[in-house]
Amino acid sequence: MCGIAGIMAFNEVGRMFMINLARATSAIASRGPDNQSLFTDYYVGLGHRRLSIIDTSPAAHQPMTDPSGRYKIIFNGEIYNYIDIRKQLEGKGVSFKTHSDTEVLLQAYIQEGKKCLEMLNGFFAFAIYDTQKQHIFIARDRLGIKPLYFYADEDKFIFGSELKVLTAFNISKEIDPVSVHHYLQLNYIAAPHSILKQVHKLSPGECMSVEKKKWEIEKYYELKTKESNQEYSTKKKTLEQVLEKSVEKRLVSDVPLGAFLSGGIDSSVIVALASKFKSDLKTFSIGFSDNNYFDETIYAEKVAEKYHTDHKTFTLSKEDLYKHLFELLDSLDEPFADSSALPVFILSKLVSKEVKVALSGDGADELFAGYNKYRAENRFYQKNISNNIVSTLSPLWKILPKSRNNKITNLFRQLDRFAEGSKLTRKERYWRWCAYMDQMLAKKTLTNFTDNDLSNSLKRKNNHLTRITENSTNINNILETDINLVLANDMLTKVDRMSMAHGLEVRVPFLDHEVVNFAFSLDHKDKLYNGIGKRIVKDTFGNLLPEELIHRPKHGFEVPILDWLRSDLWELIDQDLLSKENIEEQKLFDWNSILFFKKKLKSSNPGDSHATIWALLVFQWWYKKNM
Repeated sequence: MCGIAGIMAFNEVGRMFMINLARATSAIASRGPDNQSLFTDYYVGLGHRRLSIIDTSPAAHQPMTDPSGRYKIIFNGEIYNYIDIRKQLEGKGVSFKTHSDTEVLLQAYIQEGKKCLEMLNGFFAFAIYDTQKQHIFIARDRLGIKPLYFYADEDKFIFGSELKVLTAFNISKEIDPVSVHHYLQLNYIAAPHSILKQVHKLSPGECMSVEKKKWEIEKYYELKTKESNQEYSTKKKTLEQVLEKSVEKRLVSDVPLGAFLSGGIDSSVIVALASKFKSDLKTFSIGFSDNNYFDETIYAEKVAEKYHTDHKTFTLSKEDLYKHLFELLDSLDEPFADSSALPVFILSKLVSKEVKVALSGDGADELFAGYNKYRAENRFYQKNISNNIVSTLSPLWKILPKSRNNKITNLFRQLDRFAEGSKLTRKERYWRWCAYMDQMLAKKTLTNFTDNDLSNSLKRKNNHLTRITENSTNINNILETDINLVLANDMLTKVDRMSMAHGLEVRVPFLDHEVVNFAFSLDHKDKLYNGIGKRIVKDTFGNLLPEELIHRPKHGFEVPILDWLRSDLWELIDQDLLSKENIEEQKLFDWNSILFFKKKLKSSNPGDSHATIWALLVFQWWYKKNM
């Protein structure tokens, strides 16, 4: 796990920017605190920050060069099957100087070219420079666990693990209004776009070639549903095998390793399987002293006790959360307003003091239909009286208090969203349930947002929704869409940024591509049946977990953003970031809309205004620091 930075100059003007390579590489020091190394020739510069996990010796530092001196590689990630690939290559006469997966990846590319991507089991973003052909090959892993940004103009091509790499090269910075429009709706910006007009993200499962002012992107992996006719019992056995194999592969490490243990099913399954192979597994939970509704540590401790792990619980108060808020904001190099990033940020900071690698249960909900929204979507296909009643009472749900903070207000929130969704098409309902703000309200919130901008925004939105078919009752195409949109751009982005801010590598066994491919060979009823989500996961692994874990309702965590915005953060909002003077000087947001959101925040029924104000605060903090 590391950070990468690179530049290819197309002419002498582009070469002038290579002086920034060391600064750009240093900008991502937290991703790789163990070493920084650079390579430059006349037109290309490569930088690498290393977090040493496998073969921690200096021989495995990067940029790494093959024995001929022709190829150079910078690599962020882990290749879990590198030992198997190494044996294959040794059978062809290839010799190795290190025990690292980086050298195996480099030699696999030398032997197989871009076809080497089919061999890889792992997560990665890497670049390989062919000094003879003056060619750079770049790839991002199948599910988008690791990030890759790039920028191109007539003088140069620049790429890196984070946006701050590119801005350290002093590129031109122009806000993309369409990206802001999507950000206001989703609270994040989805690939292939970024907050800046000329900066893009390589999408999951893509690779690209750069040579002589030209760059070309190619899709090498596409998630597809191919439902099999196997018996359910056979499917359970297969899931057990592929997930156990995935966990075993992710336990290879030359440094201390542990696991997140939330108290939910997914992380508990991972810990149960990991304990088969590692008797001294360290596990970590985070609890919330001010809100028992969200504190699941009692369940985490039952799992830890069952599998005799070396367990540690970190208990946080609201004050502990708030104390880290501005540190989190400073770490963001692109607006990202998922407030659950805060506890992940703190947990990563605490865990990084104990281990350098942690397993997590991320991805299971999107693969196996674990979220409540999937059950809600499935209810639309059941024509019954209760659905009609909920839809008819829509005006009532609108005025009742709604939040995730307790069972009653969370129920009102869910009923309101269900009633609203009942009036929409399948695609529009999916988008609305992903969004915190309606697209027309988002348009109104932006000044100088043209009809052409809106048209481009709708095109982007439709590109994200191509997998969803109307008049279908199959939940799998909803799950496919979530994996490509929400998982890659929200959930995985959150875990990557928060963990790498503290030099912690997080591995996600559920997102082994063999597990993912298997998940989409399942009938949707194997995942969601009679209102029960993650059916096959519970049926397969239920015997490994305490019984009370299996049947209890799923809990997220609601950071007390509303309370903070109304109290501790109000002066920062009202007098600075969202003041009339600042908004009118900035000329990006409509002051009357901002005023409306601020008044709604302070009202007795704030609705989702806290999510909107939080997104605006995050954006303004980023803007002030970076623009």
